[in-house]
Amino acid sequence: MHPENSDVVLVAAQGPLWSKGGDRGLYKTTDGGETWTKVLGDDEWVGVTDVVAEPGNPDILYAATWQRQRTVAAFMGGGPGSAIYKSTDGGDNWEKLKTGLPGSNLGKIGLAVSPQRPNVVYAAIEQDRTKGGVYRSEDKGASWQKMSNTVSGGTGPHYYQELYACPHQFDRLYLMDVRVQVSDDGGKTFRTLSERDKHSDNHALAFRANDPDYLLIGTDAGIYESFDLAENWRFIANLPITQYYKVAVDDRLPFYHVFAGTQDNGSHGGPSRTDSRQGITNRDWYKTLGADGHQSATEPGNPDIVYAETQQGGLHRVDLKTGEQVFIQPQPRKGEHFERYNWDAPILVSPHNPARLYFASQRVWRSEDRGDSWTSISGDLTRNEERMALPIMGRQQSWDNPWDLRAMSNYNSITSLAESPVQEGLLYAGTDDGIIQVSEDGGNIWRKIEVTRLPGVPERAFVNDIKADLYDANVVYVALDNHKNGDFHPYLYKSTDKGKTWKSIVGNIPERTLVWRTVQDHVKKELLFAGTEFGIYVTLDGGGSWEKLSGAPTIPFRDLTIQRRENDLVGASFGRGFFILDDYSVLREATKEKLEAEAALFSVRKALWYVPRSNAPDGGASEYTADNPPFGAVFIYHLAETYNTLKDERKKEEKKLEKEGKDIPFKGWEALEAERKEESPRIWLTVKDEGGNVVRNIQAPAKKGMNRIAWDLQYASSRSIDPDSGGGSSRWSRGGDFAPPGTYSVTLYKEIDGVVTFLAGPVSFEVVPLRQPTLKGAPFAEYRSFGEEISVVRDQQAAIANLLSESRKKINAMETALERTSVEPGALNGKLFQLKQELYELEEQLNGNTSRDEIGERNPPTISNHLRVASRGISTTYGPTPLHRQSLEIAKKMLGEVMGDVERFSKVAIPEMESALREAGAPYIIGQPIPKK
Repeated sequence: MHPENSDVVLVAAQGPLWSKGGDRGLYKTTDGGETWTKVLGDDEWVGVTDVVAEPGNPDILYAATWQRQRTVAAFMGGGPGSAIYKSTDGGDNWEKLKTGLPGSNLGKIGLAVSPQRPNVVYAAIEQDRTKGGVYRSEDKGASWQKMSNTVSGGTGPHYYQELYACPHQFDRLYLMDVRVQVSDDGGKTFRTLSERDKHSDNHALAFRANDPDYLLIGTDAGIYESFDLAENWRFIANLPITQYYKVAVDDRLPFYHVFAGTQDNGSHGGPSRTDSRQGITNRDWYKTLGADGHQSATEPGNPDIVYAETQQGGLHRVDLKTGEQVFIQPQPRKGEHFERYNWDAPILVSPHNPARLYFASQRVWRSEDRGDSWTSISGDLTRNEERMALPIMGRQQSWDNPWDLRAMSNYNSITSLAESPVQEGLLYAGTDDGIIQVSEDGGNIWRKIEVTRLPGVPERAFVNDIKADLYDANVVYVALDNHKNGDFHPYLYKSTDKGKTWKSIVGNIPERTLVWRTVQDHVKKELLFAGTEFGIYVTLDGGGSWEKLSGAPTIPFRDLTIQRRENDLVGASFGRGFFILDDYSVLREATKEKLEAEAALFSVRKALWYVPRSNAPDGGASEYTADNPPFGAVFIYHLAETYNTLKDERKKEEKKLEKEGKDIPFKGWEALEAERKEESPRIWLTVKDEGGNVVRNIQAPAKKGMNRIAWDLQYASSRSIDPDSGGGSSRWSRGGDFAPPGTYSVTLYKEIDGVVTFLAGPVSFEVVPLRQPTLKGAPFAEYRSFGEEISVVRDQQAAIANLLSESRKKINAMETALERTSVEPGALNGKLFQLKQELYELEEQLNGNTSRDEIGERNPPTISNHLRVASRGISTTYGPTPLHRQSLEIAKKMLGEVMGDVERFSKVAIPEMESALREAGAPYIIGQPIPKK
């Protein structure tokens, strides 16, 4: 946080930038990141976990190194490479600090420098498994004194250990932990910070320089702030930052729901869209299970049954009607060892029987009754090792060293399961220790495949994902991961003989891009998606070449799934919540021929016919709201090139000449006039009904590439057009009446220089009601007919209003003309006065008493009032009622009564007065007939 501006939380450094390179050491740059120099750390197991500078003196730095290694098997949280270093020359040279500090087996270290007395430095040091504590130096690190045995706890110092010195009170320390520990005496004693109504697991803390009561804390659940020094907490709810592991979707109607487990925030469910204008809000989501959430699963055909799990296989079946969570984790039988469930144990609902579940520990379990009972269908399919005996940091380690397995996954466990949807009982299991197992008989016999049999795959690579092909029982896909051993290569393979032989399909996915998940399209077998560490990739040719999907952020996508009914791709990101690619089916049709053609128009999925509702109250900026998919019928088209204007081409040419440093020639006045007179190219999408009648013409972007635009299911507005407002509607910007459900088509055209040319189509599509109403309304034919009646009356009202408006303009002009006429005041003045009074009466007949309206006093119902009520009959899908028809008839009758008077006034009385003025020699008034000699 900026020391002089509490509103600035993140600031760009003006001087040297520092990078804590994990296992690679500490790096420094002085040119904004163009070049980096390694200044600390040589051992491959030693990383830098903390760097702090002395306030006001950036040349004095303290850095904490940490020797540790996390492998797929275990975690060693310390070693002789863990230490505190000091630099007095901006990081070019470093001195290891020793006096008063523990001598061996240090673990993670947190550092802080006192803002009030920069000579005072604090360190929270882990030592071995049970020792360590808070240390304090009063001489800039030259010597240290142990203040207490307090260290971060909970899931271990490897997860916490951040230490902060309060800028407002000397010797006040905040030690991050499951619950924040606070010391007011430099680390001698600690108390627990009040965290009522706040999430646990604290990692980051910021202060305000001008407010001693303000705290801003980052936790596993997001950000909280307090304005009264932790008495009360405010959650920042408008940040979509949830870390999701796995994702599942159901087949709920009308909108499917999305489910997944999160890092330390339980398992969630919520709608993929809503019928609300506001979109999808936090309030639309619900929690299905607590603790750390991991894989969720749904039952096809029964959206009220959801499976969710906590870490290390805590499997539950959740009834969404009752909210009850039934614990169904398979248990060892008498005399058996404990089950080694992975931190993110795999759940699989059989594609052949929705009541059949598969679950896995070190062995595979099957249930035929939704988890009420289980049968083991395999033995131990892993290497079944003692992980304490495996090498770590290059060798076997002593029992007394700082092992930390409390928040680690079990090892030698199954991580992935798949059953072929083509061949029942063809099962695959992948493990965290580099094994793929295959059974072709429902689990009676298993065939072991070492991952080293896959070309280029290292021993013990973690099997992230196995997917059985949707079309061919012989085909299977596997994604593997070796990043815990410092290997970030993408591993993605395909077998066409049930795992006997393999070939890589990683194609052109970039190096150092871990592959987490794959999913196959259910219509086009060559269409695959891959969730990676840096976004989502798609292949149209079964893995020969991949393209990164734009629109999704460049962050980890740990899981992908497809909602088949809607053809939606749903991605679970690790840090930004869910992302949904609505109706990706266009990718099935995106052939080379179509993309090389001048234009292509793709299939349109069913458009849902309903009136979006308004859900109040709004949460304002404090609540996160996700956009719904576009309302109406969504049209997707591709243009091989952008249609440029003459000006576009000239600017393009000039830009090239400018870059080459050449003269830019003057094109001439005729060329500039041609540019001015030219209309921009237009793309039109024409919607027609089943009878071939044009319903709507929609102007669309003329840009190269894929374009997407929605028709709002409305006819074009039939409201009157006011030339004085640029040709637009005089009052309304909305479209016309709703087009009823039915079959429609859309055709793509281009318009260049007034010439309209067919491009693609027609493509037919359906408009269907979202729901069947409780009460059946008017037939669709009556709905449309009533809308046309209203349109006629509305046009008549607009015409009359326009006649009166034009008459007022003419009367005002005639008053000015009379003032300039060389005649004595007299009869013409009287006639003009009477004409003006008649206009007032007509205006009141049409619009009501102006004086009443001026102060908000209600008038007796006018034509507009009755017409407005009648229009409500076509503002819902129910259609017009007798009440609406009655209002329309009243409006018609009132309009008929005033129409004759207005026409006589504008066509007879006004022209007569104009003639009288001309005969008297009055000046010419713009708008009158052209004067004759």
